[in-house]
Parts: sequence; C-alpha cells; structure tokens
Amino acid sequence: MRTCGACLLAAFMLASAPCLADEIVLWHSYRGQEKEAIETLVGRWNAGHPDAQVIVLAVPHGAYPGKLTSAIPRGQGPDLFIFAHERIADWVRMGLVADITHDLPDELRGACGVTVDGRTYGVPLAHKTLALFYNTDMIDTPPSTTDEMVDLAAKLRDPASDTYGLVYETGSFYHHAAWLFGFGGRLFHEDGSPALDDPANEASLEFVFDLTVRDLVPAEPTAALVTLLFNEDRAAMVVNGPWFIGEIEDEVRYSVAPLPVVNSTGLPATPLLTVESAIVSSRARNRKGAVALALFLSQDGAATRMHEGGQVVTGTQAWTDGARIPAVLLGFRKQVDRARLTPASPLMRSMWEPASRALRSVLRGSATPGRALAEAQRQVLIATRPPPLPRDPWPYLAGLGLVLAGMAAIWWWRRRRERLIARVIESRHAYAWVLPTGLALFVLVFIPFLVGTAVAFTSHRDGQFTFVGLANFANILLARDYAVTDPLGFWFTLAVTVCWTAINVVCHLGIGLALAMVLREPWLRLRGVYRVLFIVPWAVPNYITALIWKGMFHSQFGAINGLLELLGIEPVSWFSGFWTAFAANVTTNTWLGFPFMMVVCLGALQAIPHELEEAAEMDGASGWARFGRIVLPLIRPALVPAVVLGSVWTFNMFNIIYLVSGGEPDGATEILISEAYRWAFSRQEQYGYAAAYAVLIFVALYFYARFTRRLTSGLEDADA
Repeated sequence: MRTCGACLLAAFMLASAPCLADEIVLWHSYRGQEKEAIETLVGRWNAGHPDAQVIVLAVPHGAYPGKLTSAIPRGQGPDLFIFAHERIADWVRMGLVADITHDLPDELRGACGVTVDGRTYGVPLAHKTLALFYNTDMIDTPPSTTDEMVDLAAKLRDPASDTYGLVYETGSFYHHAAWLFGFGGRLFHEDGSPALDDPANEASLEFVFDLTVRDLVPAEPTAALVTLLFNEDRAAMVVNGPWFIGEIEDEVRYSVAPLPVVNSTGLPATPLLTVESAIVSSRARNRKGAVALALFLSQDGAATRMHEGGQVVTGTQAWTDGARIPAVLLGFRKQVDRARLTPASPLMRSMWEPASRALRSVLRGSATPGRALAEAQRQVLIATRPPPLPRDPWPYLAGLGLVLAGMAAIWWWRRRRERLIARVIESRHAYAWVLPTGLALFVLVFIPFLVGTAVAFTSHRDGQFTFVGLANFANILLARDYAVTDPLGFWFTLAVTVCWTAINVVCHLGIGLALAMVLREPWLRLRGVYRVLFIVPWAVPNYITALIWKGMFHSQFGAINGLLELLGIEPVSWFSGFWTAFAANVTTNTWLGFPFMMVVCLGALQAIPHELEEAAEMDGASGWARFGRIVLPLIRPALVPAVVLGSVWTFNMFNIIYLVSGGEPDGATEILISEAYRWAFSRQEQYGYAAAYAVLIFVALYFYARFTRRLTSGLEDADA
C-alpha cells in the first residue's frame, strides 16, 4: 500500500512539472497559414530529434508581452519564443532574454533588429512591413507616385456600388507612418526625445485628411472592412502587410508592389519594418536545444515558412530560386528595402495611442494637424514622465501595523462582549463545512486584492517595482498629470463613469420592469417564447455583442445609419462626438443588461398574489396607483440588490467601452476601468498607477454599497 502511494505521488509530481529538462517549450502568436507552417516545422524537428521534443504554445498576440514578462522571471515561460524585434532592448534591460552571440554563426552575429550594444539576442526569421496590394483585374500597372495613386483612386471611385480605388486603415498610426516618413516627417529627435509635433509631420496628416474629405477612402475603415471590400472587388488598392495574404479569397487576382513616391518631397512612402525573431529566454531549461531550434527555423525552415506560411523570410538562401517564389512575396521583398526599422526605444510603445488619437481627430475634422500633434506630444511626455521619487517603506509599514493592531483589538473587544468565540466553538462543525469555501475565497479574492493594493504604492519601470508611497494617489487625485476637465483626467473620467452607470441602470431597470409587467399578463400568448427571446442578449458573450453593435454603428456601412437613410434622416458619425459615442455605448450595454433586470422583476412579480391587485381594482384604484402602492413596494426587496449588482457590473463594464467606442472621441468616453487598462498596457506599463486607479474604483464602489445598504435599511424601517 505504501509503495502504491509513493508511486502515485511520484506520478503526480512528474505530471505537474512544467517540462522535462530535454524538452523545448516554444511560444508564438501565429494564426492561419503561418501557424500551420510553424507546426509543420515543429513536427519535422520532433521526428528527427526524439531526445529534444518541442512543445508548442500559441499565445494571443495582445496578451503575449505581458505573459512573457510575468512568466520568464518565475521560470514558467518558454525556452524559445517568436516575437517582433522592438521589445528586445527592454527585455535585455529586464534580464529576460539570453545573449546568444557566441552560439551563432558569423553571418548572424550583429543581425539587424536583434542586436543591442553589440550583443545578439535573437535569430531573425521574417520581415513584416506594409506594401500596396492591387487587384490586377482593375489595375494593370500600380501607381509609382502619390499623385498617380490619388488620380487612380478618384477614377475608380463609384459611390453607387461603394467601390473605392484605395482602402486601408486610415485611423491606424502604424499604417499612417508610411506617409509620415514619405512627407519627410519623423518620430524622434536626434537626442531620442519624441518628435510627434515636428512641423514636417503635419503634411502627412493633411494628405490623409484630403483623401477622406474627397471620399476617396472609406470612413472609419476597419481591418474586417478592408478585407471585405477587397474580396468583393470593391477595392482596387489596399495598403496592408503579408498577414493579409491569408485573408484574400482564392478567386481574387492580385499582386503586390512597393508604396509610391511622395511627389512633394521625392521620398518614397516608407512603412515601418519589424524583424520577427526567435529569441532565447534567459531562463531556458534547454538553452542549447533552444538555439538549435532557432537556427533550424531560420535556415532549414525558411523555404517552408515562405511557401506555406507566406512569410517574407530574412535569409538569402530561400530567395535564390526566383522561379518558385510567389510574386506577392517578391513585391514585399522590394518594399523591405524601402522600409524603416521600427525604433526599439521604450518611448515608441507610448506613442501608438496618442498618435493614433491625433490622426483620428484630424480625420473627423475636430482638430487641425498642428493642434492634434501638439496634444499627442503632450500625452507622450506625460506617459513617459520620470517615475515618482522612491520612499522609505518602513514608516508606512509601521503605520499599517498600528492600524491593523488597533482594528484587531477593537474586533476582539466587541466579539468578546458578544461571546462570539464561544458560539464559533459551539458551531465548529458548521464552520468546518464552509472552511474550504473560505480558503478558496481567501486565495482567489483576498490575496490578489492585497497584492493589487500593494502594487498601487509602487512604480514599475523595466520590470522593477519601486516603493513610492502615496505618490500615485496624489498624482491622480490632485490632477497633476491631466487637468480636472481634461478627458484623460481622473475626475472627468469619474464623472463619465457615474453618468454611464446611472443612465444604464435606469434603462436596464425601466425596460426590464416594463417587459416583466407585460410578460406576466395571462392574456399574452407565447409568453414562454418571448421570455427565451428576451434572454438571448444576456446569454450571448458580451464581447461578441459589442463587436456586432460596433459594426452596426459604422458611419458608412452600419445598419443604424442605413435605417436612418431609409427614414430620410442624415447619417450620423457616431464616434465623432462625445454624446453620440456615449449613446452608442449606452445602447449596446442596455441591450446586454435589460434581460437580467427582466428576469429578476418577473420572478418577483410572480410572487405577488393577484387577489391584492384585484381588490385594489375593485376599490377603484387606477393601474398606476396599483403599480405604485402594491406592485412596487412588494418587488422592492428583490429590486434593490439587483440594482446594486447591476450598478457594480456597469461601473466596471470594460468590454463595451473598449470594443464599441474605444474611448473616442479623444478618450472622452473612457471609464475608470478602461483608463486603468490604458495606464497598465499602453503607457509604459505603469502598473502602480493603474493599480491606484483600481483601488480608487474599489473605494468608490465600497461607499456606494454602504450608501445603498443604509438606503435599504431605511426603506425597510419605513415599510415596517
């Protein structure tokens, strides 16, 4: 028996181990044909290396960097991972990646994009950049200059069939960077400081604004819309990257060419270039195998990645057989020579959000290029400001200890008077039953809450947390970064959040209660069918619903504006103004939230005896009188907790804000939880600042709960 137990314990320990020493864990974020190509290569490797098997994990792209920075220091990350080059300098400073200079052949040492301070930290695999896709049935020769491109776009524009000569994501700064460099603009000064407000950048914004005003490009184009128009032969030219190849239908005939030369400057449109590389973790359990696998993917696997994965591979050997190389990849190869390596500066990560926001402000006509770029520059400087000065944690810990000791003493004194300890001992068997649940709550709720609160007193830079005391709270509450009336400031966002919560809860309760009142009537036929249909919005995952409503609110192709046009009403650009964007968010969340209130109200209404209402009706009470004097007081005990719960859900409804309006215009429709997300993941990973936001959200909801509790007690006393 003991032997059996020992075997079971050993088996459990082996199963729970992250991986064996001779295994290689590979992470990537590929999809589609790129994923299939990498899996083919891994299968080939595993067949030839039985002693060094590769375990592959596909990680969602948005969560990829965060998972790496949290997993590698704890020894739970990959041995080898595939990622773009621009984060390597950060990871070198954080000690997350291994120096493999001496493990590489001479031709790979000092490779572009993966070398920091003369040391090489990765093996280049593929180039990713933008180029010009064009439909060969609509265009014989691609344009060589921007004037030719604009003239061709104007010639092919057909409003009747919604056909465009040129389509791309005009609101994406990544796509816009090609025009910015083509017009002589820049992102950084010579000293490495941000240069978004450089006067040369304004011309590129004016160029895109002119395309929009002349209706030569779609309004608010998304990646899905670009794909749809190109596949339906309603877009002659598209600016996109090699990942777009896998989204094009087989029947579409197309080719790829470099982006045109800007006539006013004589410079080619120069998109940003990223070098996708295989990078070895500093905590790799099988470092030698990880380096060998990286070289295998780069060299032996180059042809497979090119032909099956559609990648613009970095090695030269795969490009020697020109007859077999797809023409579209040759077009990208030419564009690579006219692309600019994405800066690896940490400041670059803080530029995307404000630069894209400035671009969208110009496109909707709410700001001039100069004003929009100046505001973007200000936002970048705020996001990259020096961290607060370090503080000595001991006075804070001493104060916390005194507070906890005082609270414990008061608790003990009160409970001793109430003989609570004796009652707990008497009911120890009952408490033993709830102990597992209590432990689970302690581990899953209480400990993360304490850790998150502790992070709020720190500043995070390059993977290091520094104790800064109350500095984060002071910066937020005293509006040191953004003014009280600034849409990106805490107080403005708090006001928007409160307004958002109040309006949504009123809509949820009003619609839910009205539908419940109708559905309880015995004269209504098919009540069961209606109940199921009305619950469907609540049953569908909210992020799917948000994306559907986002498409319905599209200014040009959305169903909402389509209905308005049928009614003879001018279409609305929903995300160009605060109130229209706010209304779009509220409408989406109302659709999601009313079923919950309907179910609660319906259950409470069914518990009311019909005799009470019938007696009131016989006494001459009107319908409104019966509702106000009988129905509402009787369902109030069920409504109050439902309203409180719905308020908390709505207060923190991140998905709707993030997916529908995206905070537009200019961050004015952000709520506290989405703003905390921005500080954590879009602005230099300021986790301490974001945690401070989270603590303030908790405090606001705590006092709201206390208020509703007192209000409920008062109502119960009044009823008594």
